[in-house]
Amino acid sequence: MFAIDAFAPALFDDPLSTRAQDALTLSISVLIESLPFVALGVALSIVVQVWIPPGVIERWMPRRAWARRAVLSLLGMLIPVCECGNVPFARGLLMRGFTVSETLTFLIAAPIVNPIVIITTHQAFGFDDGILVARLLGGYAIANLIGWLYSRHPSPDALLTDRFRDTCELVTHEPGGRGRRSLAQFVIELRAVMPALIIGSGLAGLVQVIVPRETLLAIGSNPALSIVAMIALAMVVSICSNVDSFFALSFASTFTPGSIVAFLLVGPLVDVKMLALMRTTFTTRTLAGIVVVVVLAAFAIGTVVNLVA
Repeated sequence: MFAIDAFAPALFDDPLSTRAQDALTLSISVLIESLPFVALGVALSIVVQVWIPPGVIERWMPRRAWARRAVLSLLGMLIPVCECGNVPFARGLLMRGFTVSETLTFLIAAPIVNPIVIITTHQAFGFDDGILVARLLGGYAIANLIGWLYSRHPSPDALLTDRFRDTCELVTHEPGGRGRRSLAQFVIELRAVMPALIIGSGLAGLVQVIVPRETLLAIGSNPALSIVAMIALAMVVSICSNVDSFFALSFASTFTPGSIVAFLLVGPLVDVKMLALMRTTFTTRTLAGIVVVVVLAAFAIGTVVNLVA
């Protein structure tokens, strides 16, 4: 009995169990925060695929490829969902016939040019140090850079997973009226996105517990290292782009303006949750290329902001 009593405190006070509880709490928080936007994104995806007649959207698009990408990268201004909801919507664009490069341009830009994101970023920082302007222009530039790079790929279909191409075939040949097709598409999209969202949320919670934030904060005042630290933090914490400005605001007194901008650029585009969702559609090699471009571009933009601010 004595042995059990002596062992019990050590068991329940084990730091590992505390970290596990923290990881679970953080994972559930990320999941709950993302679910409404994913559902809205799926609904909008169904509208695009099933209810909007063929040619309506395309009719308003410019004919030149670069101009189409430029317009699509602003489409996020009309869709008030965060990055999680943009993934199913982007899948709908692909199923409708938009090219991979055009869809990627939308997918990368939308979480930043989102009207709610613009408002919350302004509420958090105003126009101080050019953070708001750098985020908007930087996100738009990165999206169009990625769109241009992947438009030059010799085999665009190779950028997509086999499972997504099979889904496109299934949706195309789905029988029945619009109501039946909508229900079938809703089930297909949820089955594709929800496992990735759960896994991504779990990874986000786990990494937040494992990676010591004290290490990141210790280098916050260094112009170059602060950018690297905030990029790493952005990929770890996986906060919704609609509210990440207020999280970044808590670091404003410690970190440089350029590092804050880098955080606000990288987080909505390539955090672990977003990458897990994008993996439902794009190959690992495609995602690796996107991460490299986003991180390098965010570092460059952050450096310029530090020099100017």
